[in-house]
Amino acid sequence: MAHQLRAPGSKQQALAGIAEALAFPSWFGGNLDALFDCLIDLSWLPEGQHVLVWTGTRALAEADPGAYAAIRDTLVDALTQRPLLRVVLVD
Repeated sequence: MAHQLRAPGSKQQALAGIAEALAFPSWFGGNLDALFDCLIDLSWLPEGQHVLVWTGTRALAEADPGAYAAIRDTLVDALTQRPLLRVVLVD
């Protein structure tokens, strides 16, 4: 199942967009630790493969390179724990 995130321009927009795209539960804390915790869980989604497609990655990378790198690193770390999640970053 594909989940879409489009061109967030800030760290908070990116976190909120990922949370919305993957239907995170209400307890999602809106920070990188909570992002990681939710990404390795995903128990609220149907079983099977899930793909997060993040388009317009350049918007955040240019606006806040540190935030982009931190979110990207968190995604990579979570993917090593959650083999049924894939992330596609599209410029």
